[in-house]
Amino acid sequence: MTPSNHREQHLEPLPRELLRKPLDYILAEHLRQRVLCVLCEQVAEDEQFDADLVREIVGYLKSEMVVHVIDEEQDLFPLIRRRAQPDDDIEMALGQLSGDHAAEERLALSIVEGLERALGETGRPISGELRAALKRFAQTERQHLALENATVMPLAKLRLSERDLKDLAARMAARRGILFNTV
Repeated sequence: MTPSNHREQHLEPLPRELLRKPLDYILAEHLRQRVLCVLCEQVAEDEQFDADLVREIVGYLKSEMVVHVIDEEQDLFPLIRRRAQPDDDIEMALGQLSGDHAAEERLALSIVEGLERALGETGRPISGELRAALKRFAQTERQHLALENATVMPLAKLRLSERDLKDLAARMAARRGILFNTV
């Protein structure tokens, strides 16, 4: 594989102003998570330890991924539950996604611990167990994103009002320490 300074993919930050369109922001974040999956697989498959790549993954899992899950669990999913019509039949998907979030959080914590340990032991290859965890995370995250993008996001676009979207945008911005009028 390529060294970190020649990598083609990075977890580029999203523009702050995109928060004004919270559903677009969430979808853009889902694209970043797909990049994260590729980077996790790269670390799992690389023979040579890439400390910069590992730090990028650890940083994302410890901060941005956590905030994204909070956006969904505390704001988006409850909003959708309130606005959904009985024939939308969304509860099973939301339950599945919340379960995925909990399982992914546990797996991500294990990965972060393993990668941080590896950073402290630079030069030693990462364990086969950690490589398998990175691959499993990438696989389950892709499945999670597919379900979310196919069910939740279209329904959110259909059911959420302009007021809902403004409130969602304000809460997401505040969670990131951004005053909404400066986004």
